[in-house]
Amino acid sequence: MLRILLATSTLALTAACATTELDPIESSAFVAATPIEEDTDYPVEIVETAVPLPLPGQMMKIATDDDDAPPAVSPAEAIREGRTSALIEPSVDGYVNAIQVYPYTEGALYRLYASPGQVSDIALQPGEKLVSVSAGDTVRWVVGDTVSGSGATARAHVLVKPISAGVSTNLMIATDRRTYHLELEAVTSGYMAALSWRYPADELAGLTARNDRAAARDAGSIERGLTLDGLNFDYRLSGDDPDWKPVRVFDDGRQVFIQMPGDIATTDMPPLFVLGDSGDAELVNYRVRGNYYVVDRLFRAAELRLGTRNQTVVRISRNARRSALAAIFGG
Repeated sequence: MLRILLATSTLALTAACATTELDPIESSAFVAATPIEEDTDYPVEIVETAVPLPLPGQMMKIATDDDDAPPAVSPAEAIREGRTSALIEPSVDGYVNAIQVYPYTEGALYRLYASPGQVSDIALQPGEKLVSVSAGDTVRWVVGDTVSGSGATARAHVLVKPISAGVSTNLMIATDRRTYHLELEAVTSGYMAALSWRYPADELAGLTARNDRAAARDAGSIERGLTLDGLNFDYRLSGDDPDWKPVRVFDDGRQVFIQMPGDIATTDMPPLFVLGDSGDAELVNYRVRGNYYVVDRLFRAAELRLGTRNQTVVRISRNARRSALAAIFGG
């Protein structure tokens, strides 16, 4: 007798789950939930993109119709002015211990002061591979290279030393990432022990990559702090059976999470209409995170509707908590 009763109850529950009829709740009782933008707190907010700018000596006033045309200069004068404007000298603020740190700008000329009997170190970016080094005067200047560190932290160094004071030349360093142009000048005293660069464009790219990783991490999770012990999956879906019908619905006692199919991005996201937890129409906000609707509060029932006439409707109803025996026998 008990087996017959259990089988009858199971069939009744199966038939109840298979129905597509909606419970008698007026559509006007539901209030359209308000979708809000996801406020993602990324580690770094990038407010400006670095763009190449003229060096300080190359900034000029924009000519207008009222201004006289600039006087023509000879090629030699143009070369001299261009070289002088592109030259970056060492500064007190640029020193970190004994290292002069220049901001890298493509096409700039970086000054290096050296002295006879002293070696000046030109340190490249860690991980940057040296391709070639070319000096204008290899008779009165000794140029060599070496590497410090190993693996990903390996760093190439170019070493320069003049054999006498009062001489100058230029140096071009080519790497697998960029090209450096330096102006070398030999002085009796006051040599630069070392110089290196900082790279604003690389720093910006690193921040952008970190934000992209944060965005990818957030897209793979719907909420932090969720524990399986506190989740309630006792929700029932009824109504139509469209392709965008939710896969599952659950809550954590504070928010409701509606998981949509994985290909929901290729279809229209249906708007959400909510009936409050007390049975009254209540304004509710929700966010779309990946293929989840995250509703900011619990509700008694909700409907996903698509279309204006002959709407496709899927109703989400929260079942009342019942004991194990009541779930089997009803009541």
